[in-house]
Amino acid sequence: MGQSELTRPLEAVQLIFRAPRRVVLKRQSLAAPEAGQVEVETVVSGISAGTEMLIYRGLAPRGLPADDVLPALSGRLTFPMRYGYACVGRVAGLGPGVAESWLGRRAFAFQPHASRFVIPVSDLLPVPDEVSNDQAVLLPQVETALSLVHDGAPIAGEDIVVFGQGMVGLLAAFLLARTPLARLVTFDRFPRRRGLSLGLGAQVSLDPGRANTMEQARAVLGPQGADLAFELSGDPAALEAALALTGFSGRVVIGSWYGRKRADLDLGGAFHRSRIRLMSSQVSRIDPALSGRWDKARRFEAAWRLLQEVHPENWITHRIPFERAGRAFQLLDRRPGEALQVILTYG
Repeated sequence: MGQSELTRPLEAVQLIFRAPRRVVLKRQSLAAPEAGQVEVETVVSGISAGTEMLIYRGLAPRGLPADDVLPALSGRLTFPMRYGYACVGRVAGLGPGVAESWLGRRAFAFQPHASRFVIPVSDLLPVPDEVSNDQAVLLPQVETALSLVHDGAPIAGEDIVVFGQGMVGLLAAFLLARTPLARLVTFDRFPRRRGLSLGLGAQVSLDPGRANTMEQARAVLGPQGADLAFELSGDPAALEAALALTGFSGRVVIGSWYGRKRADLDLGGAFHRSRIRLMSSQVSRIDPALSGRWDKARRFEAAWRLLQEVHPENWITHRIPFERAGRAFQLLDRRPGEALQVILTYG
């Protein structure tokens, strides 16, 4: 289907976050692609167990812009709303001025969940031939892990702790383990994730829910504590633990988005004299200190390569048809220990 056939009506099934813990599918008419735009038929989309589940549970700050960088998420975090940022599909129609070579091409888009969408071709990322659809849909997680490690700037010989071994935490552990660290200690509630973390190179992976976990971690790290900590669990209580394990003049990178959950921190005691540096890390923008040599395009190139090296598609636990999307969100909400990564498939 090329440019001459774009007068036909277009229709998409879109996922709508209607209210806390309620998603619905709605049929919606789409305008045909205009100049510089394409129509994409979705093949697979990924659900974020962090940001997206915060929205699903109604814990996102109300009225905050959904994203201040991605055009497809230009609205606000107010129900009802569309959300999602990991779609892989095939270009099914071209607007005027778009090269015919795009037709049928696989591409990644930062788009909410939908069976099809119309998008400027400049906002698409072509999927390399050697990258599978299941790999491509995990591009945002790999890019986020890269961003976190860039912001933390680990140094050879350091002791590092990572709280949270979901998809982003595991990918961060993979990257950190390739640095010649003294020790890499990770934390997660779920045994399967801790096992994966050890397989990626962590020396120790601990359950933060056990009574003696902090003592075990201190015994591994020694009296100097951690040089660098990453809080990626989404649990505000983990930030207090990260601070407690970080030594004098250490760094703590906060990659979690807590939304309306509050972090109750004890900053009146040892922290005041610790010279610990707290750093927020969010993938939308490059650290200004790195922007002289790094931009989004270079980081995406690195992420495509890493997808083929680490194979995070092996961690996909559930593939659920789009028409049963409600079940997918319930699974992540109610049984997170079973659902490491859930993707939606489009037939």
